[in-house]
Amino acid sequence: MKIGDKGILVKTASYAMMIIVSIAVLVPFLWMLSASLKVDADVFEYPIRWIPQTPRWENYSEIWEILPFMTFYKNTVILTVTITIASLITSSLAAYAFSKIKFPGRNLIFICYVGTIAVPFQVYMIPQYIMMKNLHLTDTLMALILLQSFSAFGVFLFRQFFISIPEELSESARIDGLGEFGIYRKIILPLSKPAIATLTIFQFVFVWNNFLEPLVYLTSTGNKTIQLGIRMFITQYTANYALIMAATVVSLVPIAIMFLSMQKFFIEGIATTGIKG
Repeated sequence: MKIGDKGILVKTASYAMMIIVSIAVLVPFLWMLSASLKVDADVFEYPIRWIPQTPRWENYSEIWEILPFMTFYKNTVILTVTITIASLITSSLAAYAFSKIKFPGRNLIFICYVGTIAVPFQVYMIPQYIMMKNLHLTDTLMALILLQSFSAFGVFLFRQFFISIPEELSESARIDGLGEFGIYRKIILPLSKPAIATLTIFQFVFVWNNFLEPLVYLTSTGNKTIQLGIRMFITQYTANYALIMAATVVSLVPIAIMFLSMQKFFIEGIATTGIKG
């Protein structure tokens, strides 16, 4: 076998493997979409009827009537947008200090801060709850905003990207009289679109799908998020899987839009972040 033929064979096998994996990943989502358009009795029929004979679009209107889904959606959007923007600001500012400003103990502080990623939420859940209770912020969206607006992962991500930006740009700006915040705002951030897009997607998806922390802090129905809303729906209407699938599909729409709109920058950010240590 020639070298060229071997390369074609390897490439063909790689594409075939990626197609198989892609199909395996998509099948549950396709089943969920199919089930959301069926009556409950047909959800678990075998063999699976992927395209319902009579799609039941009413499922998507009923989920808004049975539970206050609009309220859950509004709360989730407020939390997701606010926390994502706050995380971008705090993470990029901290990462700039750790990567472009020299001060005593910089690397030690960075290692200690990033090391908190390894600490499970269950370890500090109770102390955080006590702190929020003493501040009278339990059962409020502000509690989650304050606790989630600082991301050690975001600082790590931005710092690794900022390190890849040539130091000569910052030094030239300092010589021209530009301050640190000016360098951060006018030079570093415009060059960091891939890192910004990457953290935006990660933080958006995390906050939107977050279940445990809202479960701990939010108790009243008017403050609950969409994930808690789906849990309420499952608890109250366990038998109607078609409506549960419809609610799940609706909850995934913003995530799909976010990823598709920022996919180009996301892939670039994953490829370039961490080039330098």
